[in-house]
Amino acid sequence: MPTTIERPAVHHVAVQTHDLDNSLNWYRSFFNATSNWTLDRFSELTRERLPGITRLTEVELQNMRLHLFERPAATPVSEAAEAMQFQHICLVLDSHEEMVAWRQKWFALRDVGEFRFASGEEPTDIVVDDDGMESFYFRDVNGLEFEFSCFPKGAA
Repeated sequence: MPTTIERPAVHHVAVQTHDLDNSLNWYRSFFNATSNWTLDRFSELTRERLPGITRLTEVELQNMRLHLFERPAATPVSEAAEAMQFQHICLVLDSHEEMVAWRQKWFALRDVGEFRFASGEEPTDIVVDDDGMESFYFRDVNGLEFEFSCFPKGAA
C-alpha cells in the first residue's frame, strides 16, 4: 500500500550576498524584516555546497523567512552555481496604493545613499495585465529580482 505524503510547505528562500551587513540592513529598512538568528559555523555539507560561506542570518517578513548568506566575491564558482536559478519571487499586495507606496519606498532608500546596489536597474513601472492584475518588478541590493502583484477582487 503506497504511503500518502502531504504537500511540502516553504520554510525559507535562501539569498546569497557578498556583503551580509549591507543586505541585512536593506531587508530591515525596505521590508521591515526582523532578524531571528545568525550562524558563523557550518556543517561539512553546507561548506561543501557553499564554499567560502562565512555567515548566515535568518530574517522574517510577515510569514516569509529568508536566509541571507554571505560568500566572498572571490569564492570559486561550482557547476551548481552556474546552473539555472529562480528568476524572481512574487509577493502579493492588497491595493494599488500599496503598490505605489512600496515602489516609492524603494526609490527613497536608494536615494538615501546608505546602500550599495549590485544593479543600477530601477523598479519597473506599475503595469496592468489583461486580467486586471497589477505588478512591478524591482531588485534587492544583491541584484535579485522581486515582483509585487495586486490581483483584482475575487482573483488570484
